[in-house]
Amino acid sequence: MDAVARVRRFNRTVTQRVGALDDRFLALDRPLGQARVLWEIGPEGVDVRTLRARLGLDSGYLSRLLRALTDDGLVLVEASAGDARVRTARLTERGRAERAELDRRSDKLAEDLLGGLAPAERDRLVAAMGEVERLLVASTVRVGVTDPGHPHARFCLGSYYAELAERFEEGFDPARSVSTGEADLRPPHGLLLVATLDDEPVGCGALLFHAGEPAYIKRMWVSPAVRGLGLGRRLLRELEGTAREHGHTTVRLETNRALPEAIAMYRTAGYREVERFNDEVYGHHFFVRDL
Repeated sequence: MDAVARVRRFNRTVTQRVGALDDRFLALDRPLGQARVLWEIGPEGVDVRTLRARLGLDSGYLSRLLRALTDDGLVLVEASAGDARVRTARLTERGRAERAELDRRSDKLAEDLLGGLAPAERDRLVAAMGEVERLLVASTVRVGVTDPGHPHARFCLGSYYAELAERFEEGFDPARSVSTGEADLRPPHGLLLVATLDDEPVGCGALLFHAGEPAYIKRMWVSPAVRGLGLGRRLLRELEGTAREHGHTTVRLETNRALPEAIAMYRTAGYREVERFNDEVYGHHFFVRDL
């Protein structure tokens, strides 16, 4: 409860300090919600569905914000040229001008916030903000069991295979690896966890169940865009927890020598290196962990 109280106090301080409570954010003639949507649309425009996912807004509330910006002549919302079912929001000339002014005033607010601090204090604040941002983004990642035929699952696995093909000395051919076809990643044979951020796939990890053997972790991948958020460790914990739920007391995995970051993560997570336990042609390091 002490942690909850500190989070709430932090939220109150930030919302007051950045002007989120003002009806006219940064002295512009609109509240923070409208200003943020205007900024997120950006000079290139954006699909409304993507905008909603990025900001985590209810569709009805986002529609009202867009309507207000449209009524003020700042935004146009129209069907996408490539798909009439997709709506795209774009800035008008007036919208681009106001967004530029919003940028200018936001820079001034940040300068004022830092200006009252000594240089060392500014460095501490900026570093702390970077850490807070990293952890807040990490907290919005969602991890769940996903059918291997889902587009998110196929994207993650395809990205994983492509990265291994670049990093492995001998390249990578999924057909030569231990089988993890779609049938292998569905119960009762196994399952696939997929991580999403703003409804976009950013990571995955598989768990295979072989009769009479420990649970087997495969296909661990994290998008380069979100590395450094601790998502690899989170996926590993989720897979271990799922293995426990299925009655397993041990998990095992292998990895390639071209992936030193994965090797380091497994070792620090409590995995011990053992002798080869299967015929995975791309495996150089074999690990086991008692749950």
